[in-house]
Amino acid sequence: MNSADLYQKLDADFRLSECRDEWEDYGEERFVAPQFHERHMGVFLDNAREITRVYTAVFPSPAVLEKLAAADASDALLLTHHAMTWDIRLAPTVFSAISSDDMEMLRRRRIAVHVLHVPLDRNGPYSTSVTLASALGLEVAEDLDFEYCGVKPGVICKASVETVDELSARFSGVLGHRTSVYPYGDAAIREGLVAVGAGGGNDPEAIECVADRGLNTYVTGITVLNDVSRPAHDLAAELGVSLLGGTHYSTEKFACLALCRYFQELGLDAEFLHDLPVMEDL
Repeated sequence: MNSADLYQKLDADFRLSECRDEWEDYGEERFVAPQFHERHMGVFLDNAREITRVYTAVFPSPAVLEKLAAADASDALLLTHHAMTWDIRLAPTVFSAISSDDMEMLRRRRIAVHVLHVPLDRNGPYSTSVTLASALGLEVAEDLDFEYCGVKPGVICKASVETVDELSARFSGVLGHRTSVYPYGDAAIREGLVAVGAGGGNDPEAIECVADRGLNTYVTGITVLNDVSRPAHDLAAELGVSLLGGTHYSTEKFACLALCRYFQELGLDAEFLHDLPVMEDL
């Protein structure tokens, strides 16, 4: 498939013109597509004229890029949720750019990179929170009334379990690793409804929106209690909202898995490239 045609379709289907985003220090300028400097989304590394295969990933991490090299990939598209790799252990920087060597490798192999961050967080069939809710067996009922970058990235769902502990156990089972729970609210899930905000949703404004809706249970990605997140935890404790965390990567991977179906429906082979969660997010 012609890469320009594919970029145009992605722009239209994920409504990039209605979104805004911002990245800083995201890589050596000579490799980066000019349009990315302007809007920080869409085609990032414009390396391929024809796309014969698509790979999806949450982050363009060294491990993901090594998998592309090991597969001898070429004339391909790597669609990532983020333009950079998250690792809370590297704080205060937390995000790191693709190295110049790896950017050169991607250019040599004719592997383009396309970034859907805010457009993929916005609630929809392929979005991060909706796909996480689906993986957890939760039925989306409405949007969470919380906005960032002009979109609503969280959802309120009908729960099929009755307690926070039951939900926590299911969360760990679905993700395949331990998760965190900060039981600031009642043990019972209030109104049978759960708020879900994948990724870095541990935001005081989001927590306040959960409480304003009368709910006491919030599933997100990053819940570590540190100096940066302490205001969110203090507010959750004050408002009686329990926080369940599953790491940035693991709560957002379901959107990238779902995107494989999107590309397959376009007639393109697509594969999700697995990575490892950063357990320090919890």
